[in-house]
Amino acid sequence: MNKKLIISLSILCVVIAVYLLNSHSQKTYNSSSKNLMNITEKGLKKIIIQSGQDALELIKEDSVWNIAGNDTLKIKEQVINRFFDIASKIEIQNTMTSKKEKWSKYNVDDSSGVHLALIDMDDKTIDYYVFGRSKTDFARCYARINQENEVYLLSENIIYNLQSNPTFWGEVLPQNNDLDL
Repeated sequence: MNKKLIISLSILCVVIAVYLLNSHSQKTYNSSSKNLMNITEKGLKKIIIQSGQDALELIKEDSVWNIAGNDTLKIKEQVINRFFDIASKIEIQNTMTSKKEKWSKYNVDDSSGVHLALIDMDDKTIDYYVFGRSKTDFARCYARINQENEVYLLSENIIYNLQSNPTFWGEVLPQNNDLDL
């Protein structure tokens, strides 16, 4: 055989071997992202949101959500539905830290974070989250789960849907003006 042909075939075999080795090693890399919340509206009785000194409690009575202590506002269905839709899609992307002293850097300490408690039908806290705003990426946020030390980077920013202002969640009830005489 020709010497150039042997060299070419040898190089081709080496390239194929490197390709196969690389593709085999790439199969071991899997995404470790997982859903943050595994909740359904059916299993919840209360949602408590606290931001700073403001707090809001949403209570489900029968199958209707109401704002606790407020009888003039009716829950906006699209807002509560959007909350559950976003909450079910959020994924944990990375662990940022597991040191409690770094919580303030990620805005998930008790004073600067937005707190979310999910309460089941037996008045037991299912999950407790503290969310913090990202200073560089407004499309994502940070979270602590159930008083653990780990801080996670999330795939989406749910903070915009965790307002403690009652008018975010509710709208003024229409008044019945009976003018028929």
